[in-house]
Amino acid sequence: MKIHKIVITGGPGAGKTTGLSWIENAFTYLGYTVLFVPETATELISGGVAPWTCGTNLDYQKCQMRLQLEKERLFEQAARTMKAERVLIVCDRGAIDNKAYMTQEEFAQVLADVGRTEVELRDSYDGVFHLVTAAKGAEQFYTLENNKARIETVEQAVAMDEKLLAAWTGHPYLRVIDNSVDFELKLKRLIAEIRSVLGEPADGEEERKYLIEYPDLDWLESLPNCRKVDVIMTFLTAKEGVETRVRMRGENGSYIYFKTRKRIEPNGKRIEQEERLSQEEYLQLLMEADPKKRPVRKTRYCLTYENRYLNIDVFPFWQDRAFVKVRLTEGEEQPRLPKQLKIIRDVTEDEAYSNAALADR
Repeated sequence: MKIHKIVITGGPGAGKTTGLSWIENAFTYLGYTVLFVPETATELISGGVAPWTCGTNLDYQKCQMRLQLEKERLFEQAARTMKAERVLIVCDRGAIDNKAYMTQEEFAQVLADVGRTEVELRDSYDGVFHLVTAAKGAEQFYTLENNKARIETVEQAVAMDEKLLAAWTGHPYLRVIDNSVDFELKLKRLIAEIRSVLGEPADGEEERKYLIEYPDLDWLESLPNCRKVDVIMTFLTAKEGVETRVRMRGENGSYIYFKTRKRIEPNGKRIEQEERLSQEEYLQLLMEADPKKRPVRKTRYCLTYENRYLNIDVFPFWQDRAFVKVRLTEGEEQPRLPKQLKIIRDVTEDEAYSNAALADR
């Protein structure tokens, strides 16, 4: 059995409710058993438990976080009892959404109350899909009429959208679905992005890798919408034509682990499979490290910019260059990047700049 857990988040009036319906139809058709964890804030507030009825906002947020985590635990427990090969648990907002409604001090107290770190909570999901509010790029469709609980003005909706996106920045598979296309195409992009993260064949956005001049790290670290993550990639011994590697990713002592296997089919098509590992599995696989290749260590700066999620990789052996990875929408030829990032050239297909080549240094 494969159990995947993802989050659908976004600002007010982003189309999340309709998106959940599309997800159920699309992934049931693909053979998944689809489970939905309802939005916790709506449940509590509808029942009379709200920031304005509890003693303080902190009191309310502690209740919401505890209920959120317990619901997810029970859904995962129930999923394991089902006669299904593939289960998709879809969270209508996740634990990190709560951060956008608290001060940093309140959030730290909530984390202490549940005995978890921010990175543990954030990276416990296999994918996070942020639907950008209609108030940002599709203002004519932003309305308060179809949701009695919605009270935000256009300006407030944009501000909350940006706070939510900043809260999730740093997740390894954060995808931003903006309003650069009409609503139907927006939801099709959502489905395609979920399929891609789950390893299902999908058309849509394409990831490109660019060689850039060495970035200003002080500038990156000063940005509220940027998170610094440590990555160590280790290549394993494998038969010819197959590349297998494991990686450790995290920050502040909290890490998650992955195994990636790549192979090239006779027709030239590249197939990539990835699975999440426990710490024990990761440590066991390190015993199979390829002695001919060095571990690749890098610092990754995860940055949200104009509804894009950028990964900027800085290496200890380069002081004059770095990489930026960005997903381009269909038909887009050049990425939109901050002016502080200077592209040297596209190296997506250049094997000299592949991870395997860097491990040979």
